[in-house]
Amino acid sequence: MQKDSLDSTARLAIPDDLIRTLAMILVILLHASNETLQNPVPLGYWWTAVVYKSLALSCVPLFVLLSGALLLQPAKLNEPIKVFLRKRLSRIGLAFGFWTGVYIAWSFYVGIPVGSTVIHVPVTLSNIGTAIVYSLFNGAYYQFWFIYLIIGLYLITPILRVLISYGNLRIIRYLILLWFAGVAILPLIELAAGQTLNSAVFLIGGFVGFFVLGSYIQRVKVRSAILYGLLIGSVVFTIFGVWLMTYPLSYVGQSNFFFGYLTVNVIVASVALFMILLKFRPDWPGANHIATSRVAQAISKNTLPIFLFHVIILESFERGFFGFTLAYTTLNPLIEIPLITVLTLFITLGLVLLMRKVPVLKKLIG
Repeated sequence: MQKDSLDSTARLAIPDDLIRTLAMILVILLHASNETLQNPVPLGYWWTAVVYKSLALSCVPLFVLLSGALLLQPAKLNEPIKVFLRKRLSRIGLAFGFWTGVYIAWSFYVGIPVGSTVIHVPVTLSNIGTAIVYSLFNGAYYQFWFIYLIIGLYLITPILRVLISYGNLRIIRYLILLWFAGVAILPLIELAAGQTLNSAVFLIGGFVGFFVLGSYIQRVKVRSAILYGLLIGSVVFTIFGVWLMTYPLSYVGQSNFFFGYLTVNVIVASVALFMILLKFRPDWPGANHIATSRVAQAISKNTLPIFLFHVIILESFERGFFGFTLAYTTLNPLIEIPLITVLTLFITLGLVLLMRKVPVLKKLIG
């Protein structure tokens, strides 16, 4: 999520600051919505949170699509693998180590949620050692899964650069179709029919398809009306699908199926939104909106530390650590979810910018 996977020193003909900024807002909106959905709430609250989360689900796909657009350029084909990996993994590694330490301390302070209870683990050398080992292999907190995804994308980038540079469009489309069939169509068939083809047939999985799509769809032109129709239709489908699975069908263990990043509805919505954003001017919002431009650039340049840090600010609001509680228990989610999203974003950004003024922290936070 840095300005070269989610960041680039070269200005491309795409509005990368706009895409990063929107994706970061959607990440926080999604996490803010989750608190309401993870607790027994009135039906109206549930519907509100489902709508907000459905709107936010394109967040991670947007980051991956943008990463593909920036990293899989044919112009970067000749960058030595060792140089590419050292430059990016060193920054990710420092940030991972620093924020892992922060979240281990945070977990000891606030406790570890287990079901509806919170367990406070004693601070001992043995428990700290166990937490460090666990965090290295699994991530210190729930948002850390994305760090492992970034590393995986970095490791495969040199291979995909060759494919994008030398493969014809027909081969690239074939790869994308295989990925889509395996990650989206096959699970949907299994959900509907209860039987499906052995998943081993489709070897291309995970977020690789989004990564390749980020490069590929820059060459595809689709009318805005069609893109908006696909986006709106996919979001409505997500909302209806979650409702259908949760209430009329009551599929045990499958109620969140359509909330998955690799479902048909989220893939279509994410690609449509990305293509809509590609139509904006590269220097969005332009010289006539200096204040907005500065804020967007500040968020864009700091997506990695904001992504890793924001959960502490979000949970501080929800747990009342700021002297008041901002959660579904104190305010209707219709207002609470967007309000906590905005406050979390700007408080996190402000603290990150302050950290950047400390030379040691500037290198560690990402």
